[in-house]
Amino acid sequence: MDDDVRAADWIDRLLPERLSWLARSSGIPVVFGGGTSATPDQLVIGRLKGTFGTGLRGLEVGRGTGLGGRVLRDRVAHRVNDYARTTDITHEYDAIVVRQERLTSVYALPIKVGGSVRGVIYGAVRDHRPLGDRALRTAEVVAAQLSRDVENRLRPDPELREPDPLNELAALIEETGDAALRARLSRIHDRLGGSRDPVASSERSLAPREIEALRLVEIGASNVEIAARMGLSPQTVKTYLRNATRKLAVRNRTAAVHEARLAGLL
Repeated sequence: MDDDVRAADWIDRLLPERLSWLARSSGIPVVFGGGTSATPDQLVIGRLKGTFGTGLRGLEVGRGTGLGGRVLRDRVAHRVNDYARTTDITHEYDAIVVRQERLTSVYALPIKVGGSVRGVIYGAVRDHRPLGDRALRTAEVVAAQLSRDVENRLRPDPELREPDPLNELAALIEETGDAALRARLSRIHDRLGGSRDPVASSERSLAPREIEALRLVEIGASNVEIAARMGLSPQTVKTYLRNATRKLAVRNRTAAVHEARLAGLL
C-alpha cells in the first residue's frame, strides 16, 4: 500500500474523534470530512457529525468543484457565508448541501500530508450566521494536528512517539515546586544514569509536551484551545509555555515559536 492510500486510510480512521472534538470546541453543529482517493484530484467524504441524513457520506468531490474541490485545487482554506448564492464556487452538490442538509455558511480546510492535500475538513451552520475567524482557527488546529498525526504514523519519529524517560523525568524535576519532591526525583534520576544536573541538561532541549504546545501556538491556538487538544488544564499549558520560553531565552510565546523553529524543534 503506497503512502497516498495509507494517508487517506489514517485520515478516515482518525477523523471521527477529531470531528467530535472540533464540534465540541467550536460549537459548530455540522462537521464532516474525508480523504482523497487513489488520485489527489478527488475527495471522498466518509465521516459525518451533526448531519440530518447520510447523503454526504461517500460523496466524491472533484478538484475545483464545490467548496472542497476548491480547497483541493488551491491548497488553502476557504469559507462561504451564503453557500446557496455565492458565485465563488460551483454548485454541483447543492441538492445535498442546500436542499437536504440546509447548510448556509460553510468552511473547508485542507489536511496536508507530506506537503500534499490528502483530505478536507468541513464545518457548517444552518442559521445564516457567518462563520467567524475563531471557528476557522479552531478547525485549523484540528487539521494541523491531524496532518502531523498522520505523518507520524506514515514515517514514525521515535523521539516523538517514545520520548526518552530520563529527559521526561528531568522536565518533571524542573517543573515541580516542591523542594523535597524535587530532591527525591533528582536522586532517582541520578540512580537511573541521568546527568548529575538533570535540570541543566533539560535546558538544552524541550520536553515533548512543550514542543506540542508550541506547535499549537504556531498555528494560532489559544491556551484554552491548546488545553482542550492536549487534555490538560489551561494552567498546565501556561507552565509548559513558560518553561519553553525560559529554556529558549526569549520573552514571549511568539518568540519561543520562532526560536524553536530555528533550532529545528518544530
